[in-house]
Amino acid sequence: MIEEINSLQTNNTWELVQLSKGKSTVGSRWIYTVKVGSDGTVERLKARLVAKGYIQIYGLDYGDTFSPVAKITSVRLLISLAAMHHWPLHQLDIKNAFLHSKLAEEVYMEQPPGFVAQGESDLVCRLKRSLYGLKQSPRAWFGRFSSIVQ
Repeated sequence: MIEEINSLQTNNTWELVQLSKGKSTVGSRWIYTVKVGSDGTVERLKARLVAKGYIQIYGLDYGDTFSPVAKITSVRLLISLAAMHHWPLHQLDIKNAFLHSKLAEEVYMEQPPGFVAQGESDLVCRLKRSLYGLKQSPRAWFGRFSSIVQ
């Protein structure tokens, strides 16, 4: 959990502010995962902070959602081309991918459980960057990704 919090703070994911009148907050929770190696041994224990985006209301808290999906025929075509031309294929996993995109909407989140700032328990996190669980996170991430790739 400390590694995740450090990553969130390094990326300047939020700032602590007073909640504005008429605004609501999204909760957050920790998701724990056990990463297992190919031989079945435990490689590491992982914790990820996610926003409780399921309480967000369409039209009020966010505008559109987005879920990019590649068609299997496109994937097969790319793999076939790579095999025919002897091109190398690589897999890429970006750590904390959603944290690289900025939010267009104003989103307030309760402070993470177990990491409430001392003497500032009345403050909330105003999110500057996307966080897993928010409805608008995939769209914000894809917008940032496509602007860099183009």
